[in-house]
Amino acid sequence: MNVTMQIDEPVSKLFRELDLKKHEDYRGGFEPIPDVALFSPSVSADWRRRNNSVTLISLLLAIEVKASERANGRLRSGEVIGDIEKLAAHRDEAKHRGNDFYPVMMVIDTAPLLREQMTKYSLDLAIQSAEELSVGFLYLSPEVEFDSVSRHLKGTHEGRLASLAASDTRGSYPST
Repeated sequence: MNVTMQIDEPVSKLFRELDLKKHEDYRGGFEPIPDVALFSPSVSADWRRRNNSVTLISLLLAIEVKASERANGRLRSGEVIGDIEKLAAHRDEAKHRGNDFYPVMMVIDTAPLLREQMTKYSLDLAIQSAEELSVGFLYLSPEVEFDSVSRHLKGTHEGRLASLAASDTRGSYPST
């Protein structure tokens, strides 16, 4: 589900700039709305805007999704990179408030015509931006798949997954 997360007095450059673009009466915060958000149990199923401090520190994973859905058009790197930058800024805001979550950009580029899919150049720029900003990147097209998330999770969370599997009495986790 996508959940609006009010961030009062943003510290990231991007969110401060976006806040300044708003009418003066509505400044003082920014509301990122990831397409998919997963929370820890501490959020207690209360995702309301007015519960913003708990929502932000309970966030575990935020995913932005872009899909190729335009007739005679294609996703461009700027659109994807803009979402990558928002995910990185959102993570910076959470870190500033004592939480860290994993941001992921997912591109579903399954337009049936090649001319409606991202170009290799645009895809390379988006992947490079995600790597530079430490944002996970998933890409799927009829010909190409790219997954930086599995590498990241395997490298940084392997021990954590093993300890969760050992302590969980509900069943087994798939091996990593």
